[in-house]
Amino acid sequence: MTLASYDTEIEDGGREARSREKRALNHGIGLLQKMQAGELTLSERTDAFLYIRDLWAFFIQDLSNSRNGLPEQLRAQLISIGLWIVKEAERNREGQLSDVEDLVAVNVAIRDSLG
Repeated sequence: MTLASYDTEIEDGGREARSREKRALNHGIGLLQKMQAGELTLSERTDAFLYIRDLWAFFIQDLSNSRNGLPEQLRAQLISIGLWIVKEAERNREGQLSDVEDLVAVNVAIRDSLG
């Protein structure tokens, strides 16, 4: 494998990863939007919050890995955002909060930044 083809392979892998992340965020955003519209049962609401929490726990784990290719400062900022999302999802799931508008907005902003 030549260096140029190796670089292409790495770039393609990054695009695929961003595409998967974007699809996962789209699913979570869709669940939160359905929740805002009152379209989910209590059980479905719980599942939606667990999905968002688990998705961001995965992202945080990936961002914490030193092999992650993002700059360290960006990773730290995204981890901070992710911890807030996990906390807000839990607070909503436990009934301490009743509005998901901020969760939707932050997840949309992150999704849209993936390109």
